[in-house]
Amino acid sequence: MAPDDIRAAVKAGILSEAQAAELTALSNERAGRLAARTREDEPFEFFKGFAEIFVAIGLAILLGGIALLLGVIGGVGILIVIPAIMAAISWWMAGFFTLRWRMNLPSMVLVSAYAGGVYVSALTLLGQSDLGLRSVAFLAAAIAAGATAVWFRRFKLPFAMFILGSFALMATYAVFTRYNPGGTLDDIDGWVQSFVPRANLTLASLVFGVAAFAGAMWFDLRDPHRVGRHSATAFWLHLLSAGSIVNAVAGHIWGSGGGDRILPTVIVLAVFAFVALVVDRRSFLTAGIIYIAAVIYWAVAGAGSASLKEWAMILILLGLFFTILGTWWIPLRRRVMRALPDFPGKDRLPPYSEST
Repeated sequence: MAPDDIRAAVKAGILSEAQAAELTALSNERAGRLAARTREDEPFEFFKGFAEIFVAIGLAILLGGIALLLGVIGGVGILIVIPAIMAAISWWMAGFFTLRWRMNLPSMVLVSAYAGGVYVSALTLLGQSDLGLRSVAFLAAAIAAGATAVWFRRFKLPFAMFILGSFALMATYAVFTRYNPGGTLDDIDGWVQSFVPRANLTLASLVFGVAAFAGAMWFDLRDPHRVGRHSATAFWLHLLSAGSIVNAVAGHIWGSGGGDRILPTVIVLAVFAFVALVVDRRSFLTAGIIYIAAVIYWAVAGAGSASLKEWAMILILLGLFFTILGTWWIPLRRRVMRALPDFPGKDRLPPYSEST
């Protein structure tokens, strides 16, 4: 909104003077952040200063001590109560570190402890019921995901979406997994061995990856200039979706054959690179680094074992690939976007320079 629009809204009684001042301050802040970005880039902030690292270490030690207490005391009741208390303490601390002090890294530690506490408590409690192991695994992960959604709604922490997505992935895998009765929660080895992945577990990864990508784009399209929390939230969802989709598609192709699967793998990675350029997210290619390395390995060493010299060549080629792509990402994206015809949502993607 232009300053004249804000003044007109005040005169019309739509905004108060205080609201107009807050809106003007927010507009100036966003404009300053946009002006500071001299290049079309994908901003990312893990922490703001060493104070956050210091506090995060302290919180990790404190919460780790509480978790260690679980192993020392033991017992079903303790495994239900203490994780729940740890989750409650994390929620309470987030009122200071997340809402009041706006510390990113400590907030990431707290939401991880919170979700982990809810998950362990729910898993132990449900394990005492007559539900099957698959139902227990699904419900515990779903409860943790739901609790994390409540955290995200309350504290608006972008990283919380990564935790939520991780538990959603666990729940999805639980649905696509069968088990052989015989293992119990008291017999951990038997419980783990009782789970046998189905052949369509790859489909689970693909379904989750597509859903996570849709969620990421929902946030991305609301912050095309990437100056707010919507963009940061989308980053974490893109990270999950890319890993799931790349491993589901490229991993399935690579696992079903040798050298004759090189071309399909290259085609899949090329499609991922194209999508990454369009949405301006490098996480897709980062998630596929293993398969890119596998393609280069096969091209250099073939079906045999690579020698030390060949390993050096593989690393050099892999490094060159990412260095060149990272250096010329902006002009490459510009050319791709200019070549693409108009499509719904194109104007809501991160902007690109129209001129060469």
